[in-house]
Amino acid sequence: MNRRTFLLSSAAVGVFAATGVVARAADGDLSVLASVPSLSFPFFVHMLNQIKVEATAIGGINLIESDGQNSAPKQTGDVEAAIVQKVGAIVISPLDVNSLAPAVEQAVAAGIPVVTIDRRVDGVDGILAHVGADNAKGGEAQAQAIMAAFPDGATIFHLQGQPGAGPAIDRNKGVHAILDGQDKYKIVFEQTANFARAEALSVTEAGLAANGKPDVIVCANDDMALGAMEAAASAGFTDIKIYGFDALPEALVAVRDGKLAGTVEQFPGEQSRQALRIAVDFAKSGTKPAEALVLLTPIVIGKDNLDKAERIGETT
Repeated sequence: MNRRTFLLSSAAVGVFAATGVVARAADGDLSVLASVPSLSFPFFVHMLNQIKVEATAIGGINLIESDGQNSAPKQTGDVEAAIVQKVGAIVISPLDVNSLAPAVEQAVAAGIPVVTIDRRVDGVDGILAHVGADNAKGGEAQAQAIMAAFPDGATIFHLQGQPGAGPAIDRNKGVHAILDGQDKYKIVFEQTANFARAEALSVTEAGLAANGKPDVIVCANDDMALGAMEAAASAGFTDIKIYGFDALPEALVAVRDGKLAGTVEQFPGEQSRQALRIAVDFAKSGTKPAEALVLLTPIVIGKDNLDKAERIGETT
């Protein structure tokens, strides 16, 4: 090992120790890095929990948990540290389709199987598989639900997700693929709220102040939908139909209570469990997945089909 390689390796180990990534060492177990963009979002807490559930069910897995803390450098450092630790596999939901590409490329070059969940990584050859939802179809489903609820047309606010995040890009495409060119359905206000509830609250307040009351607010995730719901309620607009995406338990309760019109279920637990199984099967036996791209089809959850929501059992 030359001096430069030693310094790089030492730096990565330092990152591993300092970033809060915790390895549970066990002789003979397969070490797997499970990395999500940020545990400040309930969606990613659920994903990581489901990875842990599957790891326990499989057995013999030394799971290394990584919270990206909504920072591409943080998540990159965690991946680089895992490479130095010579993990057997990496299961990752990348914060950004581009920013995580160099680290993932390093992992692939090191011979570590990488499976992405929910969010893809662009421009990297050799990723074992991607397991996610067809987010474009999810956006289309939102738009179709709006059309069904308002056959005579509607004015719409559209709160977009975090720029650069694969789901945000695809959900936006889906909404526009259905609504663009239809004069009856007008998106009168469109802005990112970065998947964040507090930001969605302030963005919606600004939209209401500038444009008045819309018929619909369609949001790229539930956190934004819940923030928009709060802003609309504060303005006295309790009859705006608001659609979210992710089917979080809190959103499902709001759907049940009539405060949200609907949310899109993309089955993140199933995504997470499948991704880990694919990574472990390859790492242990060299078994490649039947398909390198596994996309679950999202559905809109409303009052009439709450029983189809993956997390309905978590509602109170």
